[in-house]
Amino acid sequence: MQGANFSAVTEFILISFSTFPHLQLMFFLLFLLMYLFTLLGNLLIMATVWKEHSLHTPMYLFLCALSISEVFYTFAIIPRMLADLLSTQHSIPFKACASQMFFSFTFGFTHSFLLTVMGYDRYVAICHPLRYNVLMSPRGCACLVAWSWAGGSVMGLVVTTAVFQLTFCGSNVIHHFFCHVPPLMKLACGNVSTVAKGVGLVCITALLGCCLLILLSYAFIVATILRIPSAEGRHKAFSTCASHLTVVVVHYGFASVIYLKPKGPQSLEGDTLMGITYTVLTPFLSPIVFSLRNKELKEAVKKAFLSKLFLHSS
Repeated sequence: MQGANFSAVTEFILISFSTFPHLQLMFFLLFLLMYLFTLLGNLLIMATVWKEHSLHTPMYLFLCALSISEVFYTFAIIPRMLADLLSTQHSIPFKACASQMFFSFTFGFTHSFLLTVMGYDRYVAICHPLRYNVLMSPRGCACLVAWSWAGGSVMGLVVTTAVFQLTFCGSNVIHHFFCHVPPLMKLACGNVSTVAKGVGLVCITALLGCCLLILLSYAFIVATILRIPSAEGRHKAFSTCASHLTVVVVHYGFASVIYLKPKGPQSLEGDTLMGITYTVLTPFLSPIVFSLRNKELKEAVKKAFLSKLFLHSS
């Protein structure tokens, strides 16, 4: 990176939700409650998995790692967004903007890689149950989690380096509530089409690669489940995948809207509301889905915390 790239613009201005001036207090209260619920839900999942020895299995290790990545991802974006909703000063230093982009992409892609690993875990559990303990050994699981975090870090570093090696001169107003790639590209000087296409290609390739691996895992899973003779056995096998599959659909559904939407004029209001789906709504829904659709986890939460809470209150 050239030093001149950092001298032209020293800070950015986040427009945030200024296009909805009369709704900012309502947005603040709503997003604050959703953020607190997201934190509480993920911390509850982590505490339950840590406390209950029956949950010390690969599936719940991956779920715990997923909750950690989600906590860090939301922490990189939402507190700043909440502060801007109550403030008239929406400036963010150049380096802080780069850091926010790095961490949001790092933990966002770590989340995608972990969902892929969880799909592989379900594939092994259902399609190769006799080899499960060998293929999903503690060391192997730890390596899969480590590679997911390493992969997310590489993605964050590649995207952030590509964007912030550009020269920013002139306007420093970001038409978004956090430092995201498309609005920053619009502020860069010169011909940025090569960088924009490169970043887009890297992100889409990584997301589609993860999505295809998950689809492949579930193709084998469905084929195996259909060969189970009893309806009860088929239901039991599929129920272990239901929560993961639901989160995958939500995660990639919103991600596809962001990365695969057709190019064209986009309103500031539309981009802002669309951004809420993958920064606030998806993390909010994830712990709900895993807690409500996973019977074993739901029973463990009741056993570990709710029963003791009722005992203390009585």
